[in-house]
Amino acid sequence: ARGFSVPLQRPAECGTDRYFDSSRLACAPCGAHQRQSAGGGSSCVCEPGYRMVSSNGGFSVTCEKCPENMSGVTQDGWNCITCPKGLTSKGNCKCPINEILVERSIDGILLNEALCLQCNGSEQSFSAPDASGSRCVRCEKTFIQVSKSCDCNSPNILTGGLCFLAREGLPPKGVAAVRFAQLGITLTSAWFLKNLQSSAFACWMYSNLTSCQALGNMCVMNMNSLSSSSTDACGLFQYIFVSTARVGITHSIPYWRHNLPWLYYGDQPGLASQVLEKNHFPTIFTFKGTDKDVKLKFIAASFDAEGNFLKWQNLEGGILQLCPDTQTKLNAAYVFGTTYQQSCKISVSKILLDFPNPIFYDLFLEYNGGNGQQYLWAVPVLNLNLQYNEKFVNQGSNMNNWLLTRRFFLVDALSGKENDLGKPPRVIRIASKITISIRLVSHTQRGTIYPPLITVAYTDVLIQNPETQSVMVSFAVSYEMNQSEAQIQTDIALGVLGGLAVLWSLLKTAGWKRRTGSSIIDLQTVFKFLLFYAGDLANVFFIITVGTGIYWLVFFKAQQFVSVLLPLPSQEEDFVTYIACAFSLKALQFLHLLVSQLAIDIFFIDWERPKGKVLKAVEGEGVIKSAAAPVSIWRTYFIANEWNEIQTVRKINPLFQVLAVLFFLEVVGFSNLALMDASSSLTRSSGSYVAPWSRILRFGVSAALWVAIAILQVIFFAVIYERFVEDKISQFVDLCCVSNISVFLLSHNCFGHYIHGRSVHGHADTNMEEMNMNLKREAENLCSQRGLLPNTDGQTFQISISRKMRLHYDWIHETLTRKRGPARLLDSSANTFEQSTRAYNAMNKFLSSFIDHVHKEMDYIVKDKLLLERILGMEFMEPIEKSIFYNDEGHSFSDVLYYGNESTLFIFDILFFSVVDLASQSFVLAAILTYLQQELFRFIRNTLGRKNLASKTLVDQRFLI
Repeated sequence: ARGFSVPLQRPAECGTDRYFDSSRLACAPCGAHQRQSAGGGSSCVCEPGYRMVSSNGGFSVTCEKCPENMSGVTQDGWNCITCPKGLTSKGNCKCPINEILVERSIDGILLNEALCLQCNGSEQSFSAPDASGSRCVRCEKTFIQVSKSCDCNSPNILTGGLCFLAREGLPPKGVAAVRFAQLGITLTSAWFLKNLQSSAFACWMYSNLTSCQALGNMCVMNMNSLSSSSTDACGLFQYIFVSTARVGITHSIPYWRHNLPWLYYGDQPGLASQVLEKNHFPTIFTFKGTDKDVKLKFIAASFDAEGNFLKWQNLEGGILQLCPDTQTKLNAAYVFGTTYQQSCKISVSKILLDFPNPIFYDLFLEYNGGNGQQYLWAVPVLNLNLQYNEKFVNQGSNMNNWLLTRRFFLVDALSGKENDLGKPPRVIRIASKITISIRLVSHTQRGTIYPPLITVAYTDVLIQNPETQSVMVSFAVSYEMNQSEAQIQTDIALGVLGGLAVLWSLLKTAGWKRRTGSSIIDLQTVFKFLLFYAGDLANVFFIITVGTGIYWLVFFKAQQFVSVLLPLPSQEEDFVTYIACAFSLKALQFLHLLVSQLAIDIFFIDWERPKGKVLKAVEGEGVIKSAAAPVSIWRTYFIANEWNEIQTVRKINPLFQVLAVLFFLEVVGFSNLALMDASSSLTRSSGSYVAPWSRILRFGVSAALWVAIAILQVIFFAVIYERFVEDKISQFVDLCCVSNISVFLLSHNCFGHYIHGRSVHGHADTNMEEMNMNLKREAENLCSQRGLLPNTDGQTFQISISRKMRLHYDWIHETLTRKRGPARLLDSSANTFEQSTRAYNAMNKFLSSFIDHVHKEMDYIVKDKLLLERILGMEFMEPIEKSIFYNDEGHSFSDVLYYGNESTLFIFDILFFSVVDLASQSFVLAAILTYLQQELFRFIRNTLGRKNLASKTLVDQRFLI
């Protein structure tokens, strides 16, 4: 293979005796008595004392030594000449100051000896050597005005190439130092050293416009420093500002002196709040309607460092944005109500290339005065790097501590140059963060705003390797309003609802104490109260956050005249904290619910009685005796299996819920409503600017969709599906009655539920023909009703049992669980299986006889609950002598299932989805993780619930499928 690689060589690497050959892209040696030329080293020139004989560029140079009597070389390098006043380091003739070098006569003939002629600085001529020292030109006008000559002799003052008459009242001698506070260094600036004093004198003495502007620019480059003891650029500016009070002010603005730039608003404490809040901006902004007005017409007056006015510039062209971007997105920054954020990392080398000299801006907001005349409203600047004095100790959120300024720049690569302005800067200063803040007038209904504020933060960069160094810059336009009233209302709602939550939790705790049959307040009671309060307080936070999110969503997106603006990201922190608290507390309540449901006591009462007798061999005796026919256990297994299946049935379809929410958010486009702009459109064009997300709006949109879709699902399942297709809860009650099995369950120590499943036909263990006949007779009302009481249909009850009843239940139940106890406690006369079977039969016999009122000392009564008891969810009567069965018009036994706790599960799902979304800013990820957590907890609830069911009812887990 043929290679095409070449070594990399740069002109700076060629040294003094070689030049850079652009045809070879490599260094090449110069000839004899030659050296590298200045300005890039792309050719060779003769050494001092040698003249050129021929030169065709590059190395094609021939040099010849000059004779001893003509040791100098002319400026063009082609001839030798005698130099009576000496030689420069380059071998050329030199002349004293104020004299020019003459090498040829007026007709171009070369002189044998160079002449040094003095320029005529007297009246009429007033000439002096130019910068090259080759000809006489008229000297600077200040020299003529001060001394009537081209000399600036003492006591006159020479500074910056200008001459000033020494007199009282002159500005003090300036300090040409620039402080870079972030780096902790102070540099003597070559620009300040050359121009500071002369600009101050010319501004003060002659009211020179460009000098005054240049002085103001130097003050801005020094971060508008304010120090009464300093005579830096800002100190000189303040001196002139105070000294020229007699010349008057511009446009009736007291801080804008004639002939001076407007740099400050004044340093009186509290002035900033007056500037920003005393007057309203005279334009009404509307989002919708025929008089729609959403354009912010920012315009800036630009100046160069020397104080020359450049032009008026419209900000829509991306003047203040250092990051590259499309024109459409740049213009979106100035659409009212559209929060704009842009940030990027820029190479220092690119900054030095694009901004070799600083441009200074005075920013205004253009508006129509009503008479056809366009007016400008000055936009104040808050410089976060301002070096303030003791009056402004802190520039925090308190406006009274702000010192507002006017002029700013984007990049300063000039003041950081030391000694020589032609060399690269040692330090540059970059406006790394620019924010334009638009604030809405409080209680406005007509889209009125306060004057905008531009906040600038600068970053000082010490130049080391521009190619590898970079700076993060950002530009933003934010909209804000006074949120104190909203915060007060939120605090009031939180306080009131939080207090009600305490009372409600106390009532729950009292009801729990009544249902557990305990009357003492112990540590367990306190712990239960905290768990109840966690759930109720989670509901409080949820109500407040959902209400807040929907409020901002509706009122911000639907408004025509601007009356509300979204909270800033920093103002959303409390809202996010409320969501986090709601999620944490609701998760605690959910886990408490899960644990409670996995510990219930449940037993299936089999009412079936043997049909006839069968012959059975007695083991060990060798005889055959008659015994009652066994009752089939399959009905109990069947009911247990059905109970196991309905443990995690919900009132909505969780998978459909997640998919529907995600569909409306990402496919239909409801997620676009969460953008921080005024548009209520569900679609966005691909090339348009996409505003940042609002966390409040994201939560509001997603929560509103969750609630709306869930309500529609509940209505669909309750009105249509469960009525015409399948109602698993009601079907379970019917199945119990057909199977001749009742369900006795205790969710608390002395409280639970009872499903009366005793068949009205006496038997359920029969063939298909008889079963169909029984169902037909029941459909034609040819038999008694299913209810526990005669001539009633009530099959489900809430039960409050007496302590005596509970003790007897526990005594029987103990033998069901004794097989898990120590071996020394087990009955050695019977194996575990036989013991469990006897305990099962004993429990079945006891509970069936209890329902049949056999035990007079443990009897019960049936009654209706009072309305207040239903509302509060507690029982007023204590079952001391008799247990109480409360008629249940619904299916309250679903409280121990997922079905009866849909609100808790639903709120937990919303909060889980929202927390994941707010953390990741991804609806898709939130939907996936929400579905996964639903499946995980459903698996846990099914698995552990099946184990609890098997242990409490002696139904083998193998039959629970």
